[in-house]
Amino acid sequence: MTRQQKTTGPSRRGFLQGSVAAGAALAGLHAAAASSKVLGANDRIQFGVIGVGGMGTGHVHDLVNRAEADNVRCIAVCDVYQRRLLAAQALCQGQAYTDYRKLLDNPDIDAVIIATPDHWHAKQAIDAMEAGKQVYLQKPMTLTIEQAIAVRNTAKRLGRKLQVGTQYASEPEAWAARQAILEGRIGKVVWAQNGYCRNSREGQFNWPIDPAAGPDASGENHIDWDMWLGHEFGLAEKIPWNPDHFFRFRKYWAYNGGVATDLLYHALAPLVLAIAGPQGEYPRKVVSGGGQYIEKDGRDIPDSHFMLIEYPSEYTVFLVSVMTNDVGVPRIIRGQYGTLEFSGGALLRGQPVWMPEFKAVNADQEQFTVPAEPRRDHVGNFIDAVRGRAELTCNEDLGCALMVAIKLGVDAYRNNRTMLWDAEKEQAIAV
Repeated sequence: MTRQQKTTGPSRRGFLQGSVAAGAALAGLHAAAASSKVLGANDRIQFGVIGVGGMGTGHVHDLVNRAEADNVRCIAVCDVYQRRLLAAQALCQGQAYTDYRKLLDNPDIDAVIIATPDHWHAKQAIDAMEAGKQVYLQKPMTLTIEQAIAVRNTAKRLGRKLQVGTQYASEPEAWAARQAILEGRIGKVVWAQNGYCRNSREGQFNWPIDPAAGPDASGENHIDWDMWLGHEFGLAEKIPWNPDHFFRFRKYWAYNGGVATDLLYHALAPLVLAIAGPQGEYPRKVVSGGGQYIEKDGRDIPDSHFMLIEYPSEYTVFLVSVMTNDVGVPRIIRGQYGTLEFSGGALLRGQPVWMPEFKAVNADQEQFTVPAEPRRDHVGNFIDAVRGRAELTCNEDLGCALMVAIKLGVDAYRNNRTMLWDAEKEQAIAV
């Protein structure tokens, strides 16, 4: 298999045409049910989980564990790999599907958690919302910018709850930082930093491969490879069975954006939330660097990725994700009057040359802490939002703004170009 085959991405036209066609069909089938079913404040929320690999199975466990306290139930699971599907079904004692569309046809399901590889996120989220479901969509929001905008717009058009699964947006520290910045406690924000760094002997994303599993296997070992690729819908290129692609998909551009979309999406979320607010802010310019410095095992993605994101509100965010050394950078937001550290709350330290201004808004202290108030976890926040009791902590607006910034960083790295964002046309420009 050539490198070109590995890195060929999905067709934009194929995805959009497939989404429109699927959405129209599902809308016709489910419009009446979706409009008539209104969840009451005390009603049980019944979930389906689409994709039950490591993350998805974790969600099934979580739903089972919180079933009584949150009045929820996982009644269905879906996966293309029989072994994973049957294990998840045994956990929740629900129905098992190999085709997510049949899960969405189940009128008893109120909400879905989507934990499939990134190249499936947009289509499954849009199909789910058209089917009348509320959606918890694992990060990153999508594979491409066009897909993120389509998901955002669908959520708005249909009035669905769409939570993007970066739990960092529900961290109490992030909201304490937001309060501090709103109150002007560090002055004008000028730049911020965060990272997500790890190290390993086996190589990042080199998860175990089951040698007995595949499309030609039977029983628990069977994998619907064509469905996983999604080539029928223009989501990825049709290629022969490749176990490394299936079990270690985060190593390949065709299915995701590597450490940027897997980890830097997390790192960016609390910073943008704190600085710009829960609706987020779209970037102005993104530059990116890094490379495969150690992990040269045939993967597409870099083991080290560095990103600078400039915003129209006149601040810059620096992000770093290195998979070969776990000493990263602390999460810090810097303002003209003071510096904000995420430390059990928002720990503020005044800048010496602006100490009078800092002390004037911080109880006459040179160091001040805005305490972090307890908050619901990310899934709990989604459950509360579905019941109308809370606002989502990473809704379609924040999720899309984060996706645009991170994907511009991926494109800047891959093309060795500076990427600009045309806010009016909502288009990326390479310069």
